[in-house]
Amino acid sequence: MCNTCGCNVTDGNRHLLAPAPNQRVLGNSPARILNGLLEHNDRQAGLNRARLAAEGVLTINLMSSPGSGKTALLEATIRQLGGRLRVAVIEGDLETENDADRIRALGIPAHQITTGTACHLDAHLVQGALDRLDLSKLDVLFIENVGNLVCPASFDLGHHRNVTLLSVTEGDDKPAKYPVMFRAADLMLLTKTDLLPYLTEFSPERAEDCLRKLASRSPVMPVSAKTGDGMADWLDWLDGEVDHYRQLRQSGATQRPRVQSEGRTLHATTGPEIVFKPVGFSPLSA
Repeated sequence: MCNTCGCNVTDGNRHLLAPAPNQRVLGNSPARILNGLLEHNDRQAGLNRARLAAEGVLTINLMSSPGSGKTALLEATIRQLGGRLRVAVIEGDLETENDADRIRALGIPAHQITTGTACHLDAHLVQGALDRLDLSKLDVLFIENVGNLVCPASFDLGHHRNVTLLSVTEGDDKPAKYPVMFRAADLMLLTKTDLLPYLTEFSPERAEDCLRKLASRSPVMPVSAKTGDGMADWLDWLDGEVDHYRQLRQSGATQRPRVQSEGRTLHATTGPEIVFKPVGFSPLSA
């Protein structure tokens, strides 16, 4: 996957491929480069998590396909919280500041990361965003990851919890088709439920059954950012996570996200390079 499309390399970690004098060199083989980037990502994620812990900021990674309603959920969440929790948002997209502008319009600090070609955020990109936020004034930090149902689940950003959104405008079999993403979820939100009367082919029961077949016990909550249905349950879950994180910090412990090992195999290669040839291909003789 990422060992062919190149999305492992972002503006946050590109410097590791061409280090300054006296810096460690990752190596020049594809396997060394990709595995080295993952190692550096995990190291940076640990530093991010320690930095967030020092300020007591619970950090939640929102993941989904594009258009599932992540930004709309954040807007509705911010409005209903009414300042009860101090919130900031890191937005991830390939281009534009559209989503960050929507959050800033509500008076909430937001930093936009534009990845260019990368289909996920990584710990180095998040590090740069943390530098732009006053963490001492926050209770909760939301990271809205790039819309993608594969790669975001395989990268530790230094966050604590994964929330995966599944819109009713998508197929209810998405958890079965994209197991890496949904296994990583600490909570699955069924979004845009106000459209269910018009999308009778989508079954919330089938969607949850697909999740359970992945041996996931994570809760499933239907929500509509438009009508507000289900938002109370979502906010109760959020309050519970904030309280739990504060208790962990008092005991010197922390939380780690579910980073899927099978997903990471898509982002690194340890075997020989594979060359694919079209059916019927035969090289020209010399």
